[in-house]
Amino acid sequence: MQKKISNLPFHGTAEQEAKLQAVIAANKHDKSHLMGVMQEAQAIYGYLPMEVQNMIAEGMDIPLEKVFGVATFYAQFSLTQKGEVHIAVCLGTACYVKGSGVIYEELQKQLGIGGDECTADGKFSLTASRCIGACGLAPVLTVNDEVYGRLTKDDVSGILAKYGK
Repeated sequence: MQKKISNLPFHGTAEQEAKLQAVIAANKHDKSHLMGVMQEAQAIYGYLPMEVQNMIAEGMDIPLEKVFGVATFYAQFSLTQKGEVHIAVCLGTACYVKGSGVIYEELQKQLGIGGDECTADGKFSLTASRCIGACGLAPVLTVNDEVYGRLTKDDVSGILAKYGK
């Protein structure tokens, strides 16, 4: 599955950039530290937009294509911004069989965004996830760190209302 690039413009701060530049400076002597630098960059920004990947590539003297290749190969890296309220719908087998696909579609409809996107105001983001280990509660979704289980399409509005939608 190809990763989607963020649908929102990049808004990094000078403080974030200074932190990233310090990480790059401490590691630029060894190109094998690329993954660690990328992990720290994602911790600073919450995701790895192209602007951040470019800073890493230039600072470590590594081709941007290599940085992008690592970012898109490993599941731990995200190219999309997460909202203040991040919703992840489990599309693992048990959840999917019990209707999580319909719930995911309903969330897209009600939020007005696709999967791996964030609302224009940055409040909500939506992703699909694989098994979260709550198969007995299928279908399941998480909102930030809260788990909701045994859901139907009709539960979506109530869950969103709890978070100001």
